[in-house]
Amino acid sequence: MSDRMPAAETQSAPAGATTGTPHIDAGDAGYSKDLKSRHINMIAIGGAIGTGLFLGAGGRMAGAGPSLAIAYAVCGVFAFFVVRALGELVLYRPSSGAFVSYAREFMGEKGAYTAGWLYFLNWSTTAVADITAAATYAHFWAMFSSVPQWVCALVALAVVLTANLISVKYFGEMEFWFAIIKVVALVAFMLVGIYLVVTQHDVDGSTPGFANITSHGGIFPMGMLPMLLVIQGVVFAYASVELCGVAAGETENPHKVLPKAINSIMWRVGIFYVGSVVLLALLLPYTEYSENQSPFVTVLDKVGVPGAAGVMNLVVLTAALSSLNSGLYSTGRILRSMSLAGSAPKFVGVMNKGKVPYGGVLFTAFFGVLGVALNGFVPDDAFEIVLNFASIGILGTWAMIMVCSLLFWRRAQEGSLERPSYRLPWAPYTQIVTLVFLATVAFLMWYGGGVGRTTVYCLPIIAALLVGGWFVVRKRVGALAADKPRP
Repeated sequence: MSDRMPAAETQSAPAGATTGTPHIDAGDAGYSKDLKSRHINMIAIGGAIGTGLFLGAGGRMAGAGPSLAIAYAVCGVFAFFVVRALGELVLYRPSSGAFVSYAREFMGEKGAYTAGWLYFLNWSTTAVADITAAATYAHFWAMFSSVPQWVCALVALAVVLTANLISVKYFGEMEFWFAIIKVVALVAFMLVGIYLVVTQHDVDGSTPGFANITSHGGIFPMGMLPMLLVIQGVVFAYASVELCGVAAGETENPHKVLPKAINSIMWRVGIFYVGSVVLLALLLPYTEYSENQSPFVTVLDKVGVPGAAGVMNLVVLTAALSSLNSGLYSTGRILRSMSLAGSAPKFVGVMNKGKVPYGGVLFTAFFGVLGVALNGFVPDDAFEIVLNFASIGILGTWAMIMVCSLLFWRRAQEGSLERPSYRLPWAPYTQIVTLVFLATVAFLMWYGGGVGRTTVYCLPIIAALLVGGWFVVRKRVGALAADKPRP
């Protein structure tokens, strides 16, 4: 592809993309290309290390035991399939609207509308989970223990929202350093954990090693079912892996940067998720962990290293704020793509002088405020409630990505377009197996009962809201589509 190609063509017809008429997405215009290679690589890392690991792993470990590592490994494979499928679509045509834009091309406006609002459900509820996690982490320090959880949640939201509205370059820098902090901290913890295991150093009366697994029921202390039931929570841990696909629309050279970032996700999953959970199981019996404290803080606290638990708690607080920042960023871009197509309110498509779609960012932040209220009324259950609704949004978003990938593959087979050299392997079987896996996760949510079953019972309500919303916006969508210039 020539470097002199106009920007509009560069976005709609990358090398090896299509042999027919290129698709043009109005939502791709107006952004600055300020994200560098290092930003994308660290955003990909940050998307693979978040609140679901730092906070959620404690309760999951207590509920499923060491088998949690297997759940992380299995879900990690499917998360890689999803982001690899998205990566192929991005290299076909980079777009800030990401999978919403691809749904529009391959499924029509109804598909784009559904994909966009499911993604919004994902991140609006994830934002609540993130500020809940931030408030929970803050209570680790005595100086904040008397501060109501909702106040801590509100402060967290205000700080991240302010930072997110400045510019994409500032967002990229924040995520770069957030990711650096998370990676350095996890590597340091794993080195400490390996040292404790190798030297058999006492951890609060427990000797690290396989005895902490074999003497407490083995890998499946309560059977295989608990491991299956925590999978929906584990899926939540990978909720940000698609972020690098959204960021590609504001990247200087996505065709060069993105494949490297996506391909590295597998070893990150293996090291940071599976590796850290295995270490946690070796260091302490699974019964020592709880949902109210980060498992990493639990270990360091019991080791008795002065100030170590406080430092790790600061790191996991950073992770929560990073996830919240990413959610505001991605939904802002997705909502703008929808707004310019007519399937979202006009104000969410407005950009500021820093070329940030602040309308969409503020709209998502508003739902974060609702999360603050949730922390005020049910502080003990807030994280679990929003986790389940976020999981529904994640499942829906990932399913839409795989359906788009499947339709993209079909058109390539028909000869109407050409797949890029960077491809999802084993298509179309990979897409089909992944869709079956996602449906299985939804079933497990129902089967597990409790909040998960209640969430699944809400699916008809979510579907009814989507259908009702479509009837509200369809005239505007049709009018904008009719006025759209033909390429």
